[in-house]
Amino acid sequence: MQVQSLRKIEGFLLVFVTISSLGILFILSPIIALFISADPETFSQVWLQDNVFSRQAYPALLLTIQASITSTLILLFIGIPTAYLLARYSFKGKQFIEGLIDVPLMIPHTIVGIMILLAYGRNGLFSDLPHILGLSIENSFWGIVAAMLFVSFPIMIDTLKLGYEKISVSLEFVARSLGASRWITFIKITLPLLLPNIIVGFLLSWARALSEVGSILIVAYYPKTINVLIYEWFNTYGLRYTTSLSSVVVLLSLFAFIGIRVLFKK
Repeated sequence: MQVQSLRKIEGFLLVFVTISSLGILFILSPIIALFISADPETFSQVWLQDNVFSRQAYPALLLTIQASITSTLILLFIGIPTAYLLARYSFKGKQFIEGLIDVPLMIPHTIVGIMILLAYGRNGLFSDLPHILGLSIENSFWGIVAAMLFVSFPIMIDTLKLGYEKISVSLEFVARSLGASRWITFIKITLPLLLPNIIVGFLLSWARALSEVGSILIVAYYPKTINVLIYEWFNTYGLRYTTSLSSVVVLLSLFAFIGIRVLFKK
């Protein structure tokens, strides 16, 4: 009887391992293909030599990193209080707001670009807002940030909200009963406990911003981000040069995600 049960368990695990392996292989295969297909000579020409290719590649990569980090920091500033309210309080219209926050996950990103221009562009419905802040949206750094911010918004909010929901409210009540103010309780009790979700939310939102291209093509084709440059080089030079650009972006993503897993394991 025990042998039969053991065989059933082994069969169960075998099916799950097989399905999981196929899924992982599906993700791993394109990554392997990318690095195998990368031509060392072309890679050197793009990244290690001073020429027309490197003078486009480095500014595009730096701009993408700067804009993605900027958008994620802004989103973290917005997300910490917003997620707290959604996790801790019930109020009229809460479900509508939660649904609204998740809308960017569904909207095609070229449409996102059009929406941003219609809202905050030079002739947009709310064009006074960026004008008051001294910002420009069309073909500018802040247009890129706005596009990245929009598509990453639900990822940050939902990740932080899950973190708040895991923190027992009783810990905050105890701190308040001992005389701590709301601010002190939040800063010394809630925020440290939320730190893992802050890190994960930051990383996921940054990665989503780093990968954005559709809305940026509409809002700010110039200055070029690395993804827009990859799109342009693909149409101009084909796979050979775009592979050298893409491999660096994929490496950056791998280091970031594997690094965070190693840190959390410790």
